[in-house]
Amino acid sequence: MFVTDIRKEFYEVVVNQVVYVCSIQALFHCDQVQYTLVPVAGWQDLGTAFMEHKEQYQYFVLINCGANVDLLETLQPEEDSVFFICDTHRPVDVVNVYNDTQIKLLIKQDDDLGVPSYDDIFRDDEEDEEAGDDSGNESDGSAEPSGKRRRYDEARFIIMSYLLECVCVCRREILFDYEQYEFHGTSAALVMFELAWVMSKDTKDMLWWSVIGVTDQWVHDKIPHMKYVTDIATLQRHVSRHNHRNEDEENSLSIDCMRITFEYDLRLVLYQHWSLYESICNSCYTSCSFKLWSINGQKKLQEFLADMGLPLKQVRQKFNSMDMTIKENLREVIEESANKFSMKDIRVQTFAVHFGFKNRFLASDVVHAAAALLENVERDETPTDNFIKALDCLSRSNLERLHLGIALAKKKLKAIQQTVASCICTNLILSQGPFLYCHLLEGTPDVKLFSKPLALTLLCKYLLKAFVCSTRNKRCKILPLIMAAPLDVEKGTVIVLGIPPESETSDKKNFFGRAFEKAAESTSSRTLHDHFDTSVIELKMEDRGKFLDALIALLS
Repeated sequence: MFVTDIRKEFYEVVVNQVVYVCSIQALFHCDQVQYTLVPVAGWQDLGTAFMEHKEQYQYFVLINCGANVDLLETLQPEEDSVFFICDTHRPVDVVNVYNDTQIKLLIKQDDDLGVPSYDDIFRDDEEDEEAGDDSGNESDGSAEPSGKRRRYDEARFIIMSYLLECVCVCRREILFDYEQYEFHGTSAALVMFELAWVMSKDTKDMLWWSVIGVTDQWVHDKIPHMKYVTDIATLQRHVSRHNHRNEDEENSLSIDCMRITFEYDLRLVLYQHWSLYESICNSCYTSCSFKLWSINGQKKLQEFLADMGLPLKQVRQKFNSMDMTIKENLREVIEESANKFSMKDIRVQTFAVHFGFKNRFLASDVVHAAAALLENVERDETPTDNFIKALDCLSRSNLERLHLGIALAKKKLKAIQQTVASCICTNLILSQGPFLYCHLLEGTPDVKLFSKPLALTLLCKYLLKAFVCSTRNKRCKILPLIMAAPLDVEKGTVIVLGIPPESETSDKKNFFGRAFEKAAESTSSRTLHDHFDTSVIELKMEDRGKFLDALIALLS
């Protein structure tokens, strides 16, 4: 059931995406509400966590998980258990939508949900049968039915059976049309912030976390560009309200004050915490525009730097060490030269946060840092430990953790850029007919990093864009990409991810989740569909051949 009054029906009654947890934590702390926070990475984790805590609690808040499956069927809870689900995954399971007692959906109603009507999905077939039975019994008399009457009943039974079969087929088609594509709705962080705003409990920290949540969707290519622009406009109004409300107060604050600003900044990843040269080389937008994996691309980069008129010494040193005179006009200089090199979209709407007078971070900086901490593979730490560290980096009182995350993000981005260059130069991307396919082999540098979903998603997005920029095959330019990377060598498993075709105007709807299920079912491939994103699965290496063959047949 959709919650219409989020304050009365949710808050007054009472996960593995760290930023979405922050706002609800702050609200609970504010009102001294006791709770237990349990990070989960997939459906198995969620089931285990629920079994451990179901005796202690009646109310469960699921952040960014639970909406796209029949939750009651999955968890088998007691009748008094109530689930509040704030999830961006779409489509929402129809059973969750029409359950009025145990499932409460915290989802913005202006999202394009397209949920089928109740009658189209759950209309009781027995109603038609009973209606038919009643009409058949109206003429029952004391005499036994004649042969003519029996023939009439048999014909009527055949017709009713046919009609019921047609209804079932129609119902399956409606459900298939509704469920065939996976996509994402409004960020859970933004939904939680608006809950705080309605209750007049919103703070600048909550606003910043909601900015990071929306930016995370853009960085990981989960929402269309227009959806991002719309959500940014919503946040901009809140930022203006907060800045106006606290303007006098901030002027009297110490160096620990916090200020959020709306900006048109550059699509250069972490450039304020890196050298400009390294940022250009490791940003998907500029790297693909120049085709930096080629000799001609390197020449173009040198021409671009020369056109900007910036000394190489300045370009190659850390941003903080650059001359102030250069930094003051840097964005304008880069934008002017970028236009000459057909990079007209190098600016993007975003937000920055200022902590005191020294520390400034773009929202995308924090997204990359949190993701790097969340999927850190350099130390043998548990996913829960990584989750807590990623959560810590979102606090303004723990900037040291944020800087550590940025350092890890740089390593990850370098690994992605080098892997993309290697795949393009060695022709590892193969056309399989209805889709492109790339398989990273064991022994590939930094391959362990790509056993994690967020890192593999960034690599997949970067690689597909690079391939589209480099290939001359027009048909291949409009194909989706499936990528596989080693997951567990001892178990012989790989992680498989599918993304839709590369397009700036794409609606970001992904059909691979359903396709993976069908292919695995038809070939009895040993797969594990444990991730909350259905387009990410685990597959036994031995079954890879027949699984791909089934996908080709299914999508052709």
